[in-house]
Amino acid sequence: MKKSINTLLVAAALTVGALTLNTSTANAQARVGLKGGLNASSLFYDGQGATNRNERIGFHAGVFAQAPIGEFFAIQPELLYMTKGASATYNAFGFNGRNTFKLNYAELPVLATFKLGPTIELQAGPYAAYLLNSNINTNGDFGIGSSAINRDNFNTFDYGIAGGLNFYIGKGFIGARYEQGLQNIANSGAAKTVLGNAKNGVGLLSVGFSLN
Repeated sequence: MKKSINTLLVAAALTVGALTLNTSTANAQARVGLKGGLNASSLFYDGQGATNRNERIGFHAGVFAQAPIGEFFAIQPELLYMTKGASATYNAFGFNGRNTFKLNYAELPVLATFKLGPTIELQAGPYAAYLLNSNINTNGDFGIGSSAINRDNFNTFDYGIAGGLNFYIGKGFIGARYEQGLQNIANSGAAKTVLGNAKNGVGLLSVGFSLN
């Protein structure tokens, strides 16, 4: 596991470092900056007895670098801390209540960026994410409280596709994005009983600014 997370972080560092170097030699449209904002995430439960599904409201924060390739196109990798998860009412084996799953990731999106003039960008591309920790809030027949869940119940790596847009005002921007996971979240038999083939889905509303 440590080798996998180290590989992800080294790849992110090398990518951001290379683009930072490129920023000093490319045109003024190259960017390196900070971003953060709100998440509304879901898990698309399809397990038996899961009803009344609601999003988990969380946040994301991290860094980005953008290297222009021509006048209207750029590549933008990011390294983000991301909260994901969801809540649902359960009715399984005669037990009732509500669970809120909290899954927190280190995420590396790599986005193709299409520039529609000086202020608007359209973005799309893949992401890879590593599960840092997992928790559950329970309120029902299984008890009341919050506790950590062994990460072995979930797939450590998540991956998927992302798309959205940014609106720049000077060096600052407002962005909106949606990410759809392609990897099943559950790994163990117990997790699959509750979550079935659930996958991550998250909408992001971001603010950020370029440092150069």
